[in-house]
Amino acid sequence: MDWRKKVELFEFIRREYEFGEGTISGVARKLGVHRRMVREAIGNAIPSARKRPHRDHWKLKAFIPQIEAMLEEDRDAPRKQRHTAHRIWRRLKDHNPGLSISERTVRKYVRKRRLILGLIGRETCIPQSYPWGSEAQVDWYEAYADLGGERTCLQVFAMRSMASGASFHHAYLRATQQAFLEGHELAFQRFGGVFRRLRYDNLAAAVKRILRGHRREETARFIAFRSHWRFEAVFCNPGVNHAHEKGGIEGEGGYYRRNHWVPVPQARDLDDLNAQLPAACYQDEQRKIAGREMTVGQAVLAEKQHLLPLAAEGFDLAEVSFPIVDGMGRAKVRMNFYSVPVRVGVQVQAKIRPSHIELWHEGQCVARHERSYSRLQEILDLEHYLEPLEHKPGALAGSKPLEQWRQKGRWPASYDRIWEQLMMRNGRQNGTRSMIDLLRLGKVHGYEKLRQAVELALDMGSCDVSTIRYLITAEQLDRSRSEPIDVGPLNYYQRPLPVMSDYDQLLAAVEVMP
Repeated sequence: MDWRKKVELFEFIRREYEFGEGTISGVARKLGVHRRMVREAIGNAIPSARKRPHRDHWKLKAFIPQIEAMLEEDRDAPRKQRHTAHRIWRRLKDHNPGLSISERTVRKYVRKRRLILGLIGRETCIPQSYPWGSEAQVDWYEAYADLGGERTCLQVFAMRSMASGASFHHAYLRATQQAFLEGHELAFQRFGGVFRRLRYDNLAAAVKRILRGHRREETARFIAFRSHWRFEAVFCNPGVNHAHEKGGIEGEGGYYRRNHWVPVPQARDLDDLNAQLPAACYQDEQRKIAGREMTVGQAVLAEKQHLLPLAAEGFDLAEVSFPIVDGMGRAKVRMNFYSVPVRVGVQVQAKIRPSHIELWHEGQCVARHERSYSRLQEILDLEHYLEPLEHKPGALAGSKPLEQWRQKGRWPASYDRIWEQLMMRNGRQNGTRSMIDLLRLGKVHGYEKLRQAVELALDMGSCDVSTIRYLITAEQLDRSRSEPIDVGPLNYYQRPLPVMSDYDQLLAAVEVMP
């Protein structure tokens, strides 16, 4: 019997007892209820809560030792790798074929035991209110994406405004300090200003050492970055038990991962993926958070005018080193080797950024490579070796830069076909030099244009370098055609063609004369 019907029944009982039968047994007989219920209704108009009898888990009794052993293992297991009730039930079924215990029974027992063992926190959280622009929370979380068809584990930087509920997400291969600082700048641009206070975990990118209480010895680079953007940094207490101190960003990471990383995103590369993530953030601005009157997007616009203004220019995030180009045309940066088109023995400037490496010489960026986070890897660009290959053309076929171009899909099959024809026509050495000349055309005009011109030349039955050069530059050689002119008025000046018959008669008379 539901609560409302029982309250109405108590009302009937009380009325019948007071104005009708007048006795407990008479009311019970007339309404068809037990005398205990009549006594309870007379005593109180509100029915007492139903008593739930305690029943021993007699079906589960034989398996309780196994469940207790699993829960005991969870005491020392990582927080995110503990048994769920469903997993415990599955293991019981795997170890005990024919088990007839329902999952619901196991769930009830596991929850009760976790509360007793302290595996479920019972700490009360205090609701907070945040003025516009007062605070944002920052954290990293892990997610997977298919980049170029390969499943890749990524570290995602996330910042969430506590007042508006809007967020910013940006993926990196590694959670380095440079990525951490760059994520801040990108987030500030997304929100249109700087929050007065940012709340963090004790991240190594920001905290060098945890001191007593809330004091932290911060890294010098983070202090300079914070000073440049003029915000206050607040750090949570250490330990997983204090993750609730920044529950906004913790919940944001889970929400975003469930809604926008499922199914696993597909992208050509990391840049393509990061072009997709902002669209998901803007999509979330259409929702309305429970208990708030405005949508997230409306709140973002309202908060923008309360943020600190952006700095006139960004903070210099690049880490700088000065490697020397070795005998293989490489500069060693962070335990990896990157090709650079500079003379051997010259010192270059390396600017290390979260996703790429820039190599500078005499004030110009002469090479730019995708950053590798492995060790002792060679990242080589065939374009940087074209000049020495002109003197050593025989080295092209087995060169590692060519191999890397093939792996990246930068060397189409049409290049091999025309290279083979060039060698058949001009010999191996000169044919390879002609192929290097073609690659120089790609360096100047773009490799997509070179590929199209090579394929067109092959279709025409030609493998001449001059032909391909003409096909690439043909658009630049086009001239605008002259407009047609109406020659009608010029007919006034038209004259008949001269007639030479009289001259012919004169010549004939001369020939007749003696």
